[in-house]
Amino acid sequence: MSVAKTETLRASDVVLHQEFREIVVRQLSRTQIVQYAGASGDFNPAHTDDIYAQQVLGVPGVFAHGLLTMGLTGKMLTNLLGADALRSFSLRLTAQVWPGDTLETVAIVKEIVREVGKTVASFDVTTINQNGVVVGKGSVKATLR
Repeated sequence: MSVAKTETLRASDVVLHQEFREIVVRQLSRTQIVQYAGASGDFNPAHTDDIYAQQVLGVPGVFAHGLLTMGLTGKMLTNLLGADALRSFSLRLTAQVWPGDTLETVAIVKEIVREVGKTVASFDVTTINQNGVVVGKGSVKATLR
């Protein structure tokens, strides 16, 4: 099921094991990585200098900041749930994200606790690249309307 970006998930619409998906970035560009470096103040050469990445780190070139991956994952969650619904969000980074990658985030409902006046839902969250490689895995807890 996909939820329109203008509407957030409601408690009455959520069921156990329900899956939600969103492409959070298509072909991540070097420009986006550099823009994130500027916004975050993290100018580590692993993210900005191909020669450094290749010669010092031994990788093919620059790669995205881990917190950029987390932010892109969070974009899907706030689109789905609304920013004010999030109670906790954790993400373990499991693989590097490279320029040109397309990332998709999948959130699966793992628990629903219905209380008087509110519903708290927990989700398992996974972000994968275009090759099916998991680049982030975590969990989210949200209070739904």
